[in-house]
Amino acid sequence: MRRIKTRIISSTIAVLSAGVFLGCSQPIVSQQPDGEPVAQRGDRREAVNRLLSNRECSGCDLQSVDLEKIDLSGVDLSNANLTNADLEDVNLSGANLSNADLTNAQLEESNLTDANLQNANFTRADLEDAILTNANVIGADFTGADLEGVIGLNR
Repeated sequence: MRRIKTRIISSTIAVLSAGVFLGCSQPIVSQQPDGEPVAQRGDRREAVNRLLSNRECSGCDLQSVDLEKIDLSGVDLSNANLTNADLEDVNLSGANLSNADLTNAQLEESNLTDANLQNANFTRADLEDAILTNANVIGADFTGADLEGVIGLNR
């Protein structure tokens, strides 16, 4: 019995030590000053995996992720947080980005043909040379966005 307890304690110490050495000593969920939970990097990694495997990540926190040059055609990113995300040269044709927050996102040369961008927030986003042909932009906010060379944006 004593050997089993010693092994359990040794295993627990090894796991905790590995967490410290690997940078995993941070709490899984921290809180903002208002008490709301904040997703950690591991949560975003899981969200990206979910997006790539299921082609759906509605409401996900993908803040500051790098998805440059990925085919995301037809994905569901409705209500997602894509603030500061790198979506440069990404195929988002037919994607659902309704109510998504793309503040400061990099979308240069991205294809948003036939995308649902209804009520999406593109404040200060870089959409230079992006294609928005037939995109639903009803209620979308492009305040301060770089729209140089954008194709198909009828506002």
